[in-house]
Amino acid sequence: MKGFLAALRFLTVFPFPGKWGTQGSDLGRSVGWFPWVGLALGAVAAAAAWGLSHVAPPLVIAALLCLVLAGFSGAMHLDGLADAADGLLSGRAGHEVLAIMKDSRVGAMGVVAVVSVLLVKFAALGSLGAERVWPTVWLMPLAGRCAMVLQLAWLPYLRPEGLGAVFGGRRLLWPAVEAIVLLPVAGWMLLGPAGAVIAVVAVAATGLLAICYHRRLGGATGDMYGATCEVIEATLALSAAICFAQA
Repeated sequence: MKGFLAALRFLTVFPFPGKWGTQGSDLGRSVGWFPWVGLALGAVAAAAAWGLSHVAPPLVIAALLCLVLAGFSGAMHLDGLADAADGLLSGRAGHEVLAIMKDSRVGAMGVVAVVSVLLVKFAALGSLGAERVWPTVWLMPLAGRCAMVLQLAWLPYLRPEGLGAVFGGRRLLWPAVEAIVLLPVAGWMLLGPAGAVIAVVAVAATGLLAICYHRRLGGATGDMYGATCEVIEATLALSAAICFAQA
């Protein structure tokens, strides 16, 4: 229970009373709960999509769902995306990239990355019919948090402080296996065989991002994990829009 509450506190802005899940050791044990937190957040987003479908047109629903998804983390992952884009796309050397990411100011690359990801989510969700928006938006937070687990397992952490001190040295094999299995199963249950294929595409995209991160810097940072979450959410939404446009 402490690990689950730690994951909720870490990944969301929801207030929780008491001190359960506030210790560093609790956060270290929370990684296996990341997908389940994503599944819970997806259920909230799906409920919002279902309710909005009775009172709002598709494009308005898509815009509001983008706000809901960003609001779960207080836009923390979008902030990570902006910082990661500024650093990774700067053309600088490794240590300079890390310094750029740590700068609180947002550059042109960061703005373009955030706008691009939000536009993809908005366009993809807006193109789906009401019967497919709610299961897709249920899968999106799950896919993003599964991707974070996979990259925590696959990539070394690049900073001596922060997440590296908490998750460093943890055995993340089983959380990674759980994430790889849970996402396609959930996709199949919510969208049928096409949902499983969409989930596999999200896992493959996570692997490609991990390869790019490793080649560029040899590992990842917290900003890059947040960027991964946002990019994979957008990838899943885009894959669903393309898949069902052909149906």
